[in-house]
Amino acid sequence: SRLGILIVRHLKRLERVILGYLEVCDGPEEEARLGILETLQCTIEHAWPRMPCRLPVLLKALLKMIWDVHTDQGSTPEPVKAALLQGATECLILLDRCSEGQVKVLLEGVYSSCEENRVRECIRKVQENT
Repeated sequence: SRLGILIVRHLKRLERVILGYLEVCDGPEEEARLGILETLQCTIEHAWPRMPCRLPVLLKALLKMIWDVHTDQGSTPEPVKAALLQGATECLILLDRCSEGQVKVLLEGVYSSCEENRVRECIRKVQENT
């Protein structure tokens, strides 16, 4: 947040770091994933004009992470899973706002074809957010 809009200078590198952290489970407390979701939220808020072109990659990574968290049978406690899903949902909402509703359109097909309630709940929150 200290960099503000100047974060755009580092977006390519930061995007790779964010994607890497979203892919990997880092233990029961998931501190790295929770931290990177905060970083992504802050980045979207400050560099929102540059986010629509990164939408396909970020949307795919966030949806994959939501699915991974939902299907995780490991030792991750339920409150941590809920925090991860909430953070990912907030990122999707921010992406939707800065892309003028493109996320909602893209998620329509996912919502109709998904049968998992937790995943559908995340998508529903994004679709209902104005």
